[in-house]
Amino acid sequence: MARVLILGGTSEARALAALLVALPGVEPVSSLAGRVADPALPEGDVRIGGFGGATGLQRWLAAQSIAAVVDATHPFAATISRSAAVATSALGLPLLVLSRPGWTERDGDDWRRVPSLTAAAQLLSHDHAPAERVFLTTGRKELAPFASLPQWFLIRSIDPPDEPLPPRHQVLLARGPFAVDGEFALMREYRIDVLVTKDSGGSLTEAKLTAARRLELPVVVVDRPPVPDVPVVETVAAAAEWVASVLGAG
Repeated sequence: MARVLILGGTSEARALAALLVALPGVEPVSSLAGRVADPALPEGDVRIGGFGGATGLQRWLAAQSIAAVVDATHPFAATISRSAAVATSALGLPLLVLSRPGWTERDGDDWRRVPSLTAAAQLLSHDHAPAERVFLTTGRKELAPFASLPQWFLIRSIDPPDEPLPPRHQVLLARGPFAVDGEFALMREYRIDVLVTKDSGGSLTEAKLTAARRLELPVVVVDRPPVPDVPVVETVAAAAEWVASVLGAG
């Protein structure tokens, strides 16, 4: 059996694990960071927790006789993606990035793209007509750039967000998928003036963009970090084909 490490935590990673479990000669092992209290678990073997950087990951890959790695983490999980690139290069292991396509601006959208959460917070503070009520959907971590802003924030995340947080805020714990009608009603109920989101892509949380378009609200979109210089595919099927090809399986 050829063991394949799936760096996971996304719906695409779970779907890939389900395909690889059924692939003759392949044993998928999914790794979750452990940042979500009650994660949705994939099929097959699962490990939870960090590796200790690129060096720790390299040691683990060698000890576990891993034959290939698929990085199917969240598009903003830049640290583990860099570690995977370094560790697999050192061991001469094949590495693939499975990354869902980012969102595309449509007619009627009012997007302001920024390179980071810090830049998003700066935009909110320096805007000539600053929004008073912000819907912040960038996850529970790295919210410190917004902690000094005077606006009121509705912060939505799966688990309670890390401090520091803005002095005026309300936390809404929820897990997608979200429907357009629900997002529309939520933004109207809380009288949202601007939506702030990461360009996560996918359909699970895309409804908020449609709702913002209907409400003619501006959207601050944080661009993705760069992907390591390795092969990249956008679909689960393509990732499964790559695994079968590099391992001569199936």
